[in-house]
Amino acid sequence: MAERKNALLIFSKYPTPGKVKTRLTTKHGGFLTEDQAAQFFKLCLFDVCEASMQALISLQQESDELVAADPEAIHDTYDFFISTTPAENMSAMKELFDELGEWPMPIQYMTDAGATFDEHFNDAFAQLFAMGYDHIVSVGGDIPTMPKSHITQSYQWLHYFEKIGKAGFVQAPCQECGTSLVGFSKDTPIDHTGVYYNLDGVPALDAYVAKLIEKDIPSAYFSPVADIDERTDLAHAISCMKAIREAAKYQPDLYTPRRVLGWCALMGIKVSTPPNDEHDPRQYIDE
Repeated sequence: MAERKNALLIFSKYPTPGKVKTRLTTKHGGFLTEDQAAQFFKLCLFDVCEASMQALISLQQESDELVAADPEAIHDTYDFFISTTPAENMSAMKELFDELGEWPMPIQYMTDAGATFDEHFNDAFAQLFAMGYDHIVSVGGDIPTMPKSHITQSYQWLHYFEKIGKAGFVQAPCQECGTSLVGFSKDTPIDHTGVYYNLDGVPALDAYVAKLIEKDIPSAYFSPVADIDERTDLAHAISCMKAIREAAKYQPDLYTPRRVLGWCALMGIKVSTPPNDEHDPRQYIDE
């Protein structure tokens, strides 16, 4: 029976006040204190991790059932990683998660290094590939509305590309020409160099696409998922999370970011828009 190793990577910072979600703070035109912004980021991270774990558990169950029915089938294993920097923050990150008690699946902690975001990202991926992982999918820790289906479909597409003899790439954009999810295989001729740190003004999404075109790499695209940097991002996310919570009554595969929603309610954060007093232009058609 062939074994195939899959890793999910949460590439994140420790929620230190003044170091995370700074554009949401009063110091930078927002409305949160630095402590509140750090608390918000921490809860986002927790919700993203739990949703990701649920997706991996579902994939693992499917693979186990497939092998039980067909011992010759490829057996996939799925492992969950959190990478942070600097190295001394790794133990603090572990303590942060341990405080909540037992998680749905084991968490493996690692640290990444480099002079730029690109180098840190490359280092984290390189470490996992060196550990024998065949496919890696990375999800942002500040995207509580990330659908579990994006994660499960990412591995399904990477496995499909492998099946047809290709090494592929998967991505979901964020709302500002960046990415919310990125993944590729050990043999995919791509890395993150020049994507997030470039001096030519090329958006991250476009930089990845240019690499795909240059190397003729097959890719899969998923619908955009917004991260949360500005107050308008937060307003959008809150409305989406409330819609997810309502829809989850009938769509059991949805993950409701309960921690972030609970915090928003506790903080008394409400979403509003200016009243719309413009007349419907269709009245002229009716007339």
